[in-house]
Parts: sequence; structure tokens; C-alpha cells
Amino acid sequence: MQRDFVEPGGFGESLGNEVKTLQDIVPAVKNVLDRWRERDGLVIHTRESHLPDLTDCPVSKRDRGNPKLRIGDVGPMGRILVRGEPGNEIIDVLRPFENELVIDKPGKGAFYGTDLHRLLQSLGIDQLIFMGVTTEVCVQTSMREANDRGYECLLLEDCTASYFPHFKDMTIDMITAQGAIVGWACNSKEFLESIKLK
Repeated sequence: MQRDFVEPGGFGESLGNEVKTLQDIVPAVKNVLDRWRERDGLVIHTRESHLPDLTDCPVSKRDRGNPKLRIGDVGPMGRILVRGEPGNEIIDVLRPFENELVIDKPGKGAFYGTDLHRLLQSLGIDQLIFMGVTTEVCVQTSMREANDRGYECLLLEDCTASYFPHFKDMTIDMITAQGAIVGWACNSKEFLESIKLK
């Protein structure tokens, strides 16, 4: 839920996307986050980001698409998708607490180029709940990476969004097909009721 994807002036908008569709999920995400924090559940935030010198950003990634601003270019919120820049931060309403982990990932998936798998193994965690944007890119990629590593995955449908709503629908169909081949999906109300959190 980075500013560069969710707010006007960021990378998402520079690609010509309407960012409001991503902002619509914020209340549901915040509700789950608040309830989960009350339960002292582990929260891990991820940010797609690159080193200031862009040595972890392949040229093929930087050159892909037809944005007005490319990764590393200076935009209204600082350099696009660069660590430490204002646009790279999680939006204020979902800002990480001091004790929560923030994983900076150089790719679309949360496991690529990060220590996330080692960290989860060290904590004995084998079940993951996914929220965030965009459904068909970072969320789906991370779920597939997690599934390949043996994690049980659940996507909260009303806590994820795409610039293209039909992409979200297709992604949910793909990950839950064939008996939840990648993972399960439900809405946040069902999830919170299932774990007795209102």
C-alpha cells in the first residue's frame, strides 16, 4: 500500500492509471489491520523499492511499459520506487507500527531478493494472509512464491485491488481454481468472524 501506487503523482498514475480504485480498499485493509494488531498478530509490510543507485533494478524492468516517469526518475513525491523517498512509504493511514517488519523488495514478489522466507521459517509461520495492491502483480506473485515454498495462503478479496477490476477478478479465479491450487480467498468479514474478531 505504497504512496507511489495508491496516491496521485506516483508511479501508478504515471502509467496512466486511475488510482482511486486502489484507495477504495483502504477502510477494509485498516479494519483487518486494526483487529489483527489487537490480537498481537505478526504484521509484515512490503514495499517494491530499489536502491538509490538502481543497481538492483534491471534495465529491462526500468524500461518496461510507457510511463511518464520511470523508476528512479524524480516525481512529485521524490524519486519513483526508490528507498527512502516519500512516495516509497506506506500510506499514512496504514503506516507500520514501530515493532512491525517492513520488507523492501526489488521485485514484484515479496520473496525475491529478500530474507522473508528465512524470517518466517525462524518464527515457525506457515500460514499467510494477503492484502494489498495490485492483485494481479505484487499480490499474486507473492502468493505464488509463498505457495511454492509450502505456505498456506489466504487472500482477502475486499482488501486487494487492481487498476483494472477485471484483472482482480481473473486473478482470484486463477489462484483459487482447481481446489485452491495457489490459495484460498474470502472477504474480510468472513475472515474476521472465523477467527472471532469483529
